[in-house]
Amino acid sequence: MKQEDSDFVAEQTTWGVGPWVGELPTGPEAAKYDPELLANGDTRNVVDKYRYWSMEAIVADLDSKRHTFHVAIENWQHDLNIGSIVRTANAFLAAEVHIIGNRRWNRRGAMVTDRYQHIKHHPTVEDFMAWAATANDGKQLPIIAIDNVPGCKQLESYQMPKSCVLLFGQEGPGLSEAAINASKDVVEITQYGSTRSINASAAAAITMHAWITQHKFGS
Repeated sequence: MKQEDSDFVAEQTTWGVGPWVGELPTGPEAAKYDPELLANGDTRNVVDKYRYWSMEAIVADLDSKRHTFHVAIENWQHDLNIGSIVRTANAFLAAEVHIIGNRRWNRRGAMVTDRYQHIKHHPTVEDFMAWAATANDGKQLPIIAIDNVPGCKQLESYQMPKSCVLLFGQEGPGLSEAAINASKDVVEITQYGSTRSINASAAAAITMHAWITQHKFGS
């Protein structure tokens, strides 16, 4: 998967790297490296650029260039898709992930990427709405719901706001009525087969990539 087109470098490693070979880093740049990783190797799920970096240094670098879209997920039934959505949000450098409802969620699918992704909890939709009301430099951050309810707009022709929060529901029931009512627009992914819906984590990945296509590669 291509990152920023300006700094794309093909990944050389898959299973990690062994201990650092040669002279250890020195000078100001040395501060970003983790001494234990330099000594023992780095098998974390990170791109080659961040090999041997400390977790804090990685987060700081990501924070310097995060995108302006957020991701929110309703979590009333301990949805197992949340981990995968968090992992995708990390891959597309989302500003933040918001869990609405239950605080606990299954982190296994995140593949430890949640350590590098800011995650905020909102106990209710109302609490989430209150956050969004001032999250855009003191102004309303548009909430864009993703669901297939009557009156939806099509994702393929929809122009996403550059600053927004993409709101996803649970597998099965989808978004709550309160969440839909709180949204600026409700957008659906056009489907052509017999199934009524697609997996929630797949829908999240498609939608995030659509934002990237529009705002990182669009004219």
